[in-house]
Parts: sequence; structure tokens; C-alpha cells
Amino acid sequence: MSQSTHFTIGRLADAAGVGIDTVRFYERRGLLPTPKRTTSGYRLYNADSISRIRFVRRAKGLGFTLDEIQNLLKLQDNAGPKAEVKAITKLKLEQIAAKISDLTRMRSALESLSAECSGKGSISGCPIIEAMTGTDGEQQ
Repeated sequence: MSQSTHFTIGRLADAAGVGIDTVRFYERRGLLPTPKRTTSGYRLYNADSISRIRFVRRAKGLGFTLDEIQNLLKLQDNAGPKAEVKAITKLKLEQIAAKISDLTRMRSALESLSAECSGKGSISGCPIIEAMTGTDGEQQ
């Protein structure tokens, strides 16, 4: 695609694999530069917008928030230091490790509760329900 190629919002959305509302949202959030407009008011995006949307989608897939993605894009746009990109990534890795730890703890607790529950009879005395209502004798 040549840099002089321009896309309407629909063509851009199709090319980037997102919906039109997503393009508008990214534009409002400042993740996409404000596009040129035709005399009739249609947005005209350049080919770089496709790459930018794909960048946002990949970064979201790696767990980055839109604010973090906006910071990464600013660093990219301004040829910022790699050290900042690495620091943002290291912080994300720490957050992911904490989530994994929390999820592992939750899984273990639920596995134990599930093993304690016969799954038969009345809900009365169900260890799963008792654990959530705090009537199992355990302090919160």
C-alpha cells in the first residue's frame, strides 16, 4: 500500500480487522491521529492507521491496557528510549505473575471445596456455599 492511499473509516476497519466503532473509539482515545476529512465530512485515514490499529490489538492481546498502549505509541512516535519500553513491559510481567498467583490460589481453593462437596442432596451443609457465606468457621 502506498503512503498516499487513503481509506474511509469502513475500508480502514475492514483492512485492520476491527469494527467501525472500534476505529472511532481508538480515535477518541488518541490512539489514532485525527484523520483528514473530505469536504463532505468523511474521515480519510492513511495506511499507517492500519498498522497502528494492529499494534493496539496485538498489545491488548498481550495484556496491556489502553493507557499503557497509548504510552507505548507515544514512545514509538517520538523515538523514545528502549529502557522505557522495557520498564513498561517488566511492570506488565510483574502484574501478570501476580494474576497467575491469584488465579492459582483461587483454583486450589475451588478444587478443595469441590472435592468436599458430594453434589447430592439439599444445599444445606454445602461446603462451597458455606465457604462463600463465611459459615464454615474460617475467618475472613
